Amino acid sequence: MSWGTELWDQFDNLEKHTQWGIDILEKYIKFVKERTEIEISYAKQLRNLSKKYQPKKNSKEEEEYKYTSCKAFISTLNEMNDYAGQHEVISENMTSQITVELTRYVQELKQERKSHFHDGRKAQQHIETCWKQLESSKRRFERDCKEADRAQQYFEKMDADINVTKADVEKARQQAQLRHQMAEESKADYSSTLQKFNHEQHEHYYTHIPSIFQKIQEMEERRIVRIGQSMKTYAEVDRQVIPIIGKCLDGIAKAAESIDQKNDSQLVIEAYKSGFEPPGDIEFEDYAQPMKRTISETSLSNSRGDSKTELKFASKSKGKLWPFIKKNKLMSLLTSPHQPPPPPPASASPSAVPNGPQSPKQQKEPLSHRFNEFMTSKPKIHCFRSLKRGGAGPEDFSNLPPEQRRKKLQQKVDELNKEIQKEMDQRDAITKMKDVYIKNPQMGDPGSLDHKLIEVGQNIEKLRLEVQKFEAWLTEVEGRLPVRGEQARRQSGMYEAQNTPSVNNCAQDRESPDGSYTEEQSQENELKMMATDFDDEFDDEEPLPTIGTCKALYTFEGQNEGTISIAEGEILYVIEEDKGDGWTRIRRNEDEEGYVPTSYVEVYLDKNAKGAMTYI
Repeated sequence: MSWGTELWDQFDNLEKHTQWGIDILEKYIKFVKERTEIEISYAKQLRNLSKKYQPKKNSKEEEEYKYTSCKAFISTLNEMNDYAGQHEVISENMTSQITVELTRYVQELKQERKSHFHDGRKAQQHIETCWKQLESSKRRFERDCKEADRAQQYFEKMDADINVTKADVEKARQQAQLRHQMAEESKADYSSTLQKFNHEQHEHYYTHIPSIFQKIQEMEERRIVRIGQSMKTYAEVDRQVIPIIGKCLDGIAKAAESIDQKNDSQLVIEAYKSGFEPPGDIEFEDYAQPMKRTISETSLSNSRGDSKTELKFASKSKGKLWPFIKKNKLMSLLTSPHQPPPPPPASASPSAVPNGPQSPKQQKEPLSHRFNEFMTSKPKIHCFRSLKRGGAGPEDFSNLPPEQRRKKLQQKVDELNKEIQKEMDQRDAITKMKDVYIKNPQMGDPGSLDHKLIEVGQNIEKLRLEVQKFEAWLTEVEGRLPVRGEQARRQSGMYEAQNTPSVNNCAQDRESPDGSYTEEQSQENELKMMATDFDDEFDDEEPLPTIGTCKALYTFEGQNEGTISIAEGEILYVIEEDKGDGWTRIRRNEDEEGYVPTSYVEVYLDKNAKGAMTYI
């Protein structure tokens, strides 16, 4: 089966067919190019998707990814990133192994096809030229034969006519002979040309054209084989990445299998465990005998007075009721001063000031009444802002519950140990460099490194002292934490609430002699802990609007939590009026606000403010 013998007369159709084959090849190249573009786009979208859901560094979200389910999700994102990389490999391999190769092959194929059909056209032109020569020779032979016949007939006519002279007859005879001679020459030429044409025609149809068509056939078959190989490569490129994609999917499945719900539950306990004991039972208070009413050791009560407040709790009273109350209401209550406001200074006569401030009447009020009051009042979320403005937490993390404090101290110790190790590595490196300088003085002066060694040594010593300090606090906290499941729990004695708690005191300074926390200090720690825990949640709250202004009648030194110091004659803004407890909340500027005794200021509320009234 050969195109040269079977399709010897289909030159034009073969030309069209081979051009169609090249078009098919170019169409396949375009298909592969679009496939590679899709793979690149898909890989890019997968990478963007993986990056979008990756936790941001140094953010709260990054801390949440300590749970096994979140770690599995991170592993899934990483595997998807690798999965995207395999699609990029598919695109790269298809481009290099198919698109580039076929594009170069198409150019070569076009040149080869052009050469073959150029040879075919040349052969056709040659045979056509031979045919024209044959036709010309044939026509000349035919013409000469006719001329010879006419000359012969003329001679015979002249020879038969008696009236014609002998010279005319001789001339006619010579002309007839000449024409016969020319006819013979034309015949010989025609015969020679015919033989030559037949030979050329045989060579054309049995040698040249079959050879050219055979080359075209081989070229077309190579094109077909090449496109088949490209399709096979197309499949192989995909098949090569299947094992790696399978590993990516296996990694996702393995990450899913690594999820441990029990471990996550334990991490939640470690993250939010406070270390406090649950609240004890509340004893019955007999109101039938008001004159003989006593304060129960476990009841939540608070007596107000000018003297030092005394609160005594039994061992079970250490459990607080606040975990069962809305935190925003609790913070609004606890940030206001716990004791009644002080009376105006005795040296300042009330008559010296028009409508001088009167010290509100002091009376004892159970703490349970205050809880009832804030449970029915509006939440004061803005108190968290004022807590935050009070400054950073203490160095020993005493503002946190025991368990959380222990974790923070342990974390701090680990960080300091890492810094010590870095400094020691730096010291070793400097020491080695100094030895090199000593052995090779031309490289540097060994003495230039002495001050660096001294500095690193001082840093190590400072860090070690810091570690000792934090380890002491850690040992103290670990020794104070109660052990769950023991028959006998740690017993705490009676202790007193202090009116002027100090800030940033060491843990031992805030304890009663038996080692238990005092009530007011415990409340202060709870406030700081809650301010830290909820600061992110309420940090975006708008500050309270001003409802009026006030003028300080006396100087007040705000030493308690939630109060603010004022100087006599100072003008400030009022942001919360007196609720009947003798305290007014004021603001000096954006970062300073707190409570002052109502009797120490002269308040002017705006008329447009709700329930506006003037205190004088």
